[in-house]
Amino acid sequence: MTSSPVHAPKTSPEPNTKSRLRLWLRLLKLSSGIEGELRKRLRDAHGTTLPRFDVMAALYRYPDGLKMTDLSDHLKVSNGNVTGILDRLTEEGLALRVAIPGDRRAHLARLTPKGRDVFTGLATFHENWINDLLQGLSTEDAETLSALLEKALASQERP
Repeated sequence: MTSSPVHAPKTSPEPNTKSRLRLWLRLLKLSSGIEGELRKRLRDAHGTTLPRFDVMAALYRYPDGLKMTDLSDHLKVSNGNVTGILDRLTEEGLALRVAIPGDRRAHLARLTPKGRDVFTGLATFHENWINDLLQGLSTEDAETLSALLEKALASQERP
């Protein structure tokens, strides 16, 4: 029994193939560079990590809390990765787990008021760093590029 790829390549590439490949490589280089710089700045300036920042950001957006599985799905990482980070945030008084009535196994993860304050400060630095790292783009360039990327994302969500 042989399996075929989900999306078999077209037999003859269309003219834009190389342009799209170059675009992908540039997006990857830009994204990797920004991510690496953010990791460095968070570590050096605040003694924290990007995954920890991401967990706090997700919890900040959901003040009523998220189930661990929802948090993992939202961040696209394993439950184990999130659990370790949440354990440390809880030990530091930045997050807590709240039991869900009627479900002994499930808990909601939330930021504490202290955690919300800490995240707000980190988010300000993060926003300024992103602004600094993308300073070569005008506001209009950033809006145009963002709209084009939204268009590309929408094409990924098609069935």
